[in-house]
Parts: sequence; C-alpha cells; structure tokens
Amino acid sequence: MRKGAKAAIVGGVFAVMVGGAGYGAFNIVSAITGGSTAGGDTVKTGPPSSDEVKETSGEFFAAWEKGQAAKAAGHTNNAGVAQPLLAGYRTEARLTGVKITPGTPSGQTVPFSVSATVSYEGKSKPLSYKSELTVVRGDTTGRALVDWKPTVLHPDLDEGDTLVTGEAASPPIEAVDRNDTALSKEKYPSLGPILDQLREKYGDTAGGTPGVELAVRSADENAGDKTLLTLAEGKPGKLRTTLSAGVQAAAEKAVKEYSESSVVAVKPSTGEVLAVANHRTDEFNAAFLGKLAPGSTMKILSAATLIDNGVTNATGPAPCPAEATWQSRTFKNIEGMTPNENATLSESFARSCNTAFVKYADEVKADSLTKEAQERFGLGRDDWKTGIASFDGSVPASGGPDTAANMLGQGQVQMNPLNIASVTATAMTGTFRQPVIVPQSLDDRELATAKGLDAGTVAQLREMMNRTAVSGTAAKAMKDLGGRIGAKTGSAEVDGQETSNSWFTGYRDDIAAAAMTQEGGRGGDAAGPIVAAVLRASG
Repeated sequence: MRKGAKAAIVGGVFAVMVGGAGYGAFNIVSAITGGSTAGGDTVKTGPPSSDEVKETSGEFFAAWEKGQAAKAAGHTNNAGVAQPLLAGYRTEARLTGVKITPGTPSGQTVPFSVSATVSYEGKSKPLSYKSELTVVRGDTTGRALVDWKPTVLHPDLDEGDTLVTGEAASPPIEAVDRNDTALSKEKYPSLGPILDQLREKYGDTAGGTPGVELAVRSADENAGDKTLLTLAEGKPGKLRTTLSAGVQAAAEKAVKEYSESSVVAVKPSTGEVLAVANHRTDEFNAAFLGKLAPGSTMKILSAATLIDNGVTNATGPAPCPAEATWQSRTFKNIEGMTPNENATLSESFARSCNTAFVKYADEVKADSLTKEAQERFGLGRDDWKTGIASFDGSVPASGGPDTAANMLGQGQVQMNPLNIASVTATAMTGTFRQPVIVPQSLDDRELATAKGLDAGTVAQLREMMNRTAVSGTAAKAMKDLGGRIGAKTGSAEVDGQETSNSWFTGYRDDIAAAAMTQEGGRGGDAAGPIVAAVLRASG
C-alpha cells in the first residue's frame, strides 16, 4: 500500500454504467437522476415498510456478497459514490468469500455482521466485523433504498476514505521515549493516533521494512493509514521521541478522570514534549490541534504585553472594579470576587480579575497582543514543526470589544494545551523554544523562532505565577507541590454551553504543563488536578 499504489476510484454515471448492465444499470441511473417510475405509477411516500426494509437490504446484501458492485449500488440512494467503494472492496481491499448475516431490524435500521477472507500474494487471513444500514424512501422515485454512508461498507470508513490491502504505506516503527522505553498504543492509548502519524511520516527513515496489511487509507492528509488486519508483519525501525514514559503514564491516568480533556507537558529548557494525552470519544488530538478560547490562562501573555509596552508592571496599579465597560460591552469578574480599586497587577493576576485587564484595553493598540504573541511567544504564525500535525495558536488583531475580550482569552483568540504549555515555558525561561515531539536532528527541519522576553519581564511573570500557585486561584490544585512552581487558571465561556471550559497551566522546576477540559467549569476544578498530577510525576 505504498503511496504510489493508489486505490482505483471510479466515479460518475458513465463508469457506473460500464460496470453493470440491464437491471443494475437501469436502477443506478434512476437512483442518480431521481427518475420517475415507469408508466406514471403513483410514487410511494412515507417511511419504508418492514417488508420493504427486509427486501431492499436483502437484495443489497446479496449483490454485495457476489461482488456485483453496480447492482448493489443500484439499491442505494447514492450509487455514484457507493459503486466505486463496493467495487474496491474486491479489487483494492482484496476481500473475497463475503458472507453477510443480517440481524433483527429496528425500524428502518438493519444491523449485520460481515465475514470475509483477505488475500494478497499468497497470504490470506479471515476478517469479521459488524455494521448497520438504514433503508429510506427515495425522494423522487419512491423506491426503498439503502441510505448510503461509508460506514455501511466498514464502520471505520469516513467520507473519502478507502479500503486497501497491500504493502503498508510505511514500515512499522518501535517508538521509544527519551530513555529508550517502548511506547505502545496498548499501554498509552492516547498515543495511538500520534504513533500512526509518526509511522506515516518517519517509517521510511526509521530503518524498518513494511509488512502487508488491510488498512483504511484516510482522506485526511494529516492522518496515517489505520491498520485493520495484518497479513504479514514488517520489521519495525526504532524511532526515538522526546516523550517521557513516566510523565506520559501520569498524563494518561489524569485525563481519564475528566471526559473531553487534554493535557500537554513540555520541558522549558529544551521545548521537548514530555507527554500528550487526550480523553475523548473520538481520536482527535485536541491537545495539539484544538482551537478553543483559552480563558484567563491568556492573561500570562496579556500581562507580558502590558509590561513590555510600559503600561504597568507587577507592582504597579491594576484596579479591579466589579465591572468594566469597553466600547459598549460590559465585562464582569467571576461570582464572589471582591472589588479592589487599589490592586496591583500581581494581585489582580493572582485573583484572575477580568476587569483589571479590560481597564487597560484603551492603553494598548489593537495589534499589541498579536505582536507580543508572534514576536515574543512564537504563536500565531503557522510555522511550528513539532514532528506531527499541530495548530500554532491564533491571536488576531481584533478591534472593537474583542480588543478587550482577547486579553481575557475570549474574543477571537484560539489556543490548545500545547500552545498554553509553550506560553508558560516561555514565561518561565524568557526563551521561546518551539515544542517538538521528535528530535530536530531526525529530519533537520527548520524550527520556528521568536525573540523571547526580557529578563525583567520574566522575573515579574514568574513572581505573579508563583503568587497564583501559592495563594491565588491555583493554590488548591498546586497544594503540596514542592520546588520552583507557578500557575494560572482559566475558564472560557462558549456559546451554547451551560458550563465553561476549564483551563489550567503551571510549571514545576523544568516542566511546564497545560490542560483543558470541555465544560469542566473553573480552571482549578478539572484542568487544575490534571496539570498537578503531571507536574507531580516529574518529581
């Protein structure tokens, strides 16, 4: 299944017509064009009856079993798309001896199991799986038709994906951590899709030889092939990552406590990613690719902007009124926060006072935060090369009320835990080091650079983050953590959600981590314990 061995995808009415004749071809054209019934008969309406569901699904299964792709596609409501996939089931996926066993229908939905044999160059193995289909009424023909979805063919198929059997696109890899400890998706589930990406990108250079497999070839260029069945094992090549097995184990355990949560840990002195974990119902790497408002964790960057632009400093004024208005939009603090008109920036930062930052929105330009993010923190330029796909954050120069909202990590700002962990690492050391999950020496890729922060700004940010961790909003989560520590909490309101997203970032000695839990509430409630657990593992 090398990249050169592309699946033959046949589309369009002409190709479908060539693939079958007579009954099958007539019905395919009818399904595509929505043609009328012969002789002007009345078109049926309403949901298909149980007899129609049984008859249509049965005819579809029978044609599929016999490898009659055109005829099977004629029993669907999207023959032009279904036919090439059904044809490829034999020609590209090399599946024969297909046996389909229907289950008991539930209304219009029919569950079924598939058994078949995968064969390639003298090697064969059995394959079995379960799926389901739904029978619907054709909009114009009134025929009972299978509602075509790629999952009908196989539950792991998405739009644009194909099933292919052959030599693997990339040789297998034996991924190891920074200390040569093996990393497997069985032991570290979050790493499954990440290891697939690493194999896809570095398998050819890691020294291994490819095996033979049945796989889902994804339409997403950022996703590697998903192996469904291995016919012949390849020889793995060793691929060293920057990960730490111990920190990764702690991250995996921590995110399991909270649904829809993600965490990243980096080594500030080098930019190396020590752990990345996601607890989600899908395989999306939200830790690296998420695009969500980061809430008040953004105040690290906002405070740096105020300091670097001479607006105020850690010991300077940052009044915290009950509310503040910026260009007709009123901002408030979290419930229960006592106003303090005499607060310093350090105090307002530690308490996560929104209004203190809003009050200074008219003293910075619309692009001040953007320039700080790009020039000093290396964010928002779309030039990170971590070793796998990543989103590098976005801090647009938004005018109007969003100038103030962006400073609070709302508005148009978008981040993920990788970005915020990097922000913390830069604030802690003063040097932006682009995060990497595999060493730069592996492929000599050019890493992103930024000028970083002045020593005076670093000292103030560390003082404020330490105060937050010791006596501010992060104190509960960071309790009992020794060493040199600092933190910042955040909660981000999202339209349509009753509960805000929970964000938290912190550092301990030479490890910085950030976490996000969707609908987790305040930063210290869900994301905080995740980060604390990861930081604790570094001790």
